[in-house]
Amino acid sequence: MKRLLPRLLLAPAVLSLFAWMVVPLVMTVYFSVVRYNLTIPGPRVFVGLENYRYFFTDPAFLTAVLNTLILLGSVIGITVVLGVALALLIHEPFPGRGAVRLLLIAPFFVMPTAAALMWKFMMMNPIYGVLAQISLAFGAQPVDWLTTYPLLSVIVIVAWEWLPFACLIFITALQSLDQEQMEAARMDGATALQRFWFLTLPHMARSVAVVTMIEMIYLIGVFAEIFTTTSGGPGNASTNVAFLIFKDALMNFDIGVASAGALFAVVLANIAAIFLLRVVGRNLD
Repeated sequence: MKRLLPRLLLAPAVLSLFAWMVVPLVMTVYFSVVRYNLTIPGPRVFVGLENYRYFFTDPAFLTAVLNTLILLGSVIGITVVLGVALALLIHEPFPGRGAVRLLLIAPFFVMPTAAALMWKFMMMNPIYGVLAQISLAFGAQPVDWLTTYPLLSVIVIVAWEWLPFACLIFITALQSLDQEQMEAARMDGATALQRFWFLTLPHMARSVAVVTMIEMIYLIGVFAEIFTTTSGGPGNASTNVAFLIFKDALMNFDIGVASAGALFAVVLANIAAIFLLRVVGRNLD
């Protein structure tokens, strides 16, 4: 009875998690091995690995995978480097530091769709955008960023959204830095670069690992920014795996191929998780 009662109390939570996670996964596996196109009525015929073959031989597949990896690496690199730099700049006390910190983390609370629309129409518009006006002020020709550099534009938007998160984590990490150790290094003649490289940076290793882990988990599924600004184009220049699955599901109405793509995304996410646990996660020990 002592063993049965705890299990009965845990049963609702376990069943809820099962229904929430396992059932959709099983349904996705089922849809990935049947012919299920919303534009073709009829019975769902078992096709085996045909949907996987179609997804992997899609001309946009390799481009989508490459764009996903470029997006991941670029955004993580930008947010970590700039986040550390900004955290160091505002770590020392100065008048108005509280207001600066508030403004610095504000973009993180902007919804992705709203942020993408702001960058699309207010910043990157080639006629009346801020960047176009700056180019005209210097006598240069405005650039249509979303058409000429679509993937770079998406990277800039996503990095702008996630930079406040990284900066907030790094600011918190700097608060626990041993100031007596820094002062001792300063008195021993260590330069600012040496203090940063041998004291500050090793102290921030855990926070860098946390930022990298969380961003990699979420950035694999970037969708709203691409859908709102470039729609994966021109062509497939800014299409990632998540947007490719969306096109198969809601543009081509091919649920079977989209389900195969979704399972590939699950495998890709698990590979990223293994990488994080083995390479990045060791800094959390």
